[in-house]
Amino acid sequence: MTNKISKRTRWVAICISASILAGCGLPRTGPNKSEIFAGSVQKQGDAYIVTVDDSVTRAANFSPPLGFSSALIHAGALGSDTIRPGDTLGLQIWENVDDGLLGGSGAPAILDEIQVDGSGFIFVPYAGRIKASGNSPEAIRRIITEKLESQTPDPQVIVQRLAGDGATVSLIGGVGAQGVYPIERPTRTLTAMLAQAGGITLPPEITQITLIRGSHSGTVWLEDLYENPRLDIALRAGDRILVEEDERFFTALGSTGAQVRVPFETQAVSAVEALATVGGLNPGLADPTGIFVFRDEPQHIAKKVLGRSDIQGEQRFVYLLDLTSPNGVFLARDFDIRSGDTVYVTEAPYTQFSKVLNAIVAPASTAASIDSLVN
Repeated sequence: MTNKISKRTRWVAICISASILAGCGLPRTGPNKSEIFAGSVQKQGDAYIVTVDDSVTRAANFSPPLGFSSALIHAGALGSDTIRPGDTLGLQIWENVDDGLLGGSGAPAILDEIQVDGSGFIFVPYAGRIKASGNSPEAIRRIITEKLESQTPDPQVIVQRLAGDGATVSLIGGVGAQGVYPIERPTRTLTAMLAQAGGITLPPEITQITLIRGSHSGTVWLEDLYENPRLDIALRAGDRILVEEDERFFTALGSTGAQVRVPFETQAVSAVEALATVGGLNPGLADPTGIFVFRDEPQHIAKKVLGRSDIQGEQRFVYLLDLTSPNGVFLARDFDIRSGDTVYVTEAPYTQFSKVLNAIVAPASTAASIDSLVN
């Protein structure tokens, strides 16, 4: 009789476990391969599922290029001596008489910090209103000398261009000292101005430099700026320079070492590097034949990948990588991850079977323990 009760108890426990499994399913990290494939266009879904090979890699590896427009690159350097509205000048005037108009006893008249007004003029006593903008300090010196010669014999004039706000740029972001800086002889180019502001404080591998000039703007990588002299463009008054860290990211989900949102640490990140960044594949769960990259592809890339001309608009793509294939690791190494991608690793088929088995065996073992206690 006792033996019959024991068998009945185990059978009830197994039936309860099976009912639970059938009713609510087992916990898992996400969809399996068959469920992902069920969402393909071929099966009335809305995503193109593409197995990665060399041709797919060549077509899909596209990153929006960074760089400056030709209008920014071909702008010539400003003349360091050209005066502009807002600049500040310093004047010293010697007169060849003991009792001069502006000074006396051989001492010069010193007029420091004369700012060029918005119309480009300055005022000098006895010389009057003088056009300064567009002229060099030497040209202004000659004009002032000619104006004063009719009133004092043989005047000697010195004109100096001081640091002012006539030609300035603003720097914000990851530099040593944010602020507004004048364009002077040593700081007429982008790299020189960055150095003047204390240099870059962000990791160089992920630093981007954006320059905004009126309706034109451009962004370059800091590393490219120092490697390519053509990108070291000449500055203009009113330029705004933004130094910021790369904001691109990808998301890792499924049977990986970590399920997180991951910022890019270099300009380019391959699928292998993306997996390594999150701790690789979970050895107890992951299926190395089921690594998926979810992405929205622009129209021109979708056409190239599918080899079709009838694609219209942005399309959903799911790229499949199989690390166990003969060249699987090489393909994953060459396949670039883009910003916004989701890297998802499926569970190995045996994982769910193991979960089912454990879910059935555990209650049965519990039932057996209860049975032994009863007996």
